[in-house]
Amino acid sequence: MKALLGKQPTLEVVGEAADGQAALEETERLRPDVVLMDIEMPRLSGIEATRRITQARSEVKVVVLTMYLEDLLVARCLEAGASGYIIKDAPVAQLTYAVETVAAGGRYLSPGAVDKMIDHRGQIIERNRTRYDLLTNREREVLKLLADGLSIKEVAARLGRSVKTAEVHKYNLMQKLDVHDRGELIRFAIAHRLVQVPLFEDLGQHS
Repeated sequence: MKALLGKQPTLEVVGEAADGQAALEETERLRPDVVLMDIEMPRLSGIEATRRITQARSEVKVVVLTMYLEDLLVARCLEAGASGYIIKDAPVAQLTYAVETVAAGGRYLSPGAVDKMIDHRGQIIERNRTRYDLLTNREREVLKLLADGLSIKEVAARLGRSVKTAEVHKYNLMQKLDVHDRGELIRFAIAHRLVQVPLFEDLGQHS
């Protein structure tokens, strides 16, 4: 994969790591724009490595690479701070597009991952429609920003409010939606189409 990605004119491969701990060390040393993280890594799992990288270096984006398309796993990766989730057998052009999208500040999920996240969207929306209606406009704004991956400090800065005020909005909206962590919040936002998740539909446009 390193050789294939290295041939892409828009990408530069600056390093690689054999395990999760090495991925942390290489990220700190090389400061890449994007880390392509295998979810199954020895010594330290890909999810935990993703969490530590995004906490230590918020400017570094992570795309998780996996063979598994499970809604809870997708949610766990996004909760850990991943900006992308793509299957290992994806075409190189699709993988390149995912990296470019994430590097530009967006999110990318493999179409199959999106399907898993919204398989039960109808049920989720019916169950939570009135809960969402209870949110104030400000709480809806905070919900979208959090689901987009912003930290509570970044949300406060975006709103021009104090961190304490942003935390109050977060607490209130999570109480109203009956969600208990960021993973559930992200799943709710995706189910309600509050987060824009680009799909790779035309290889010809991005090759």
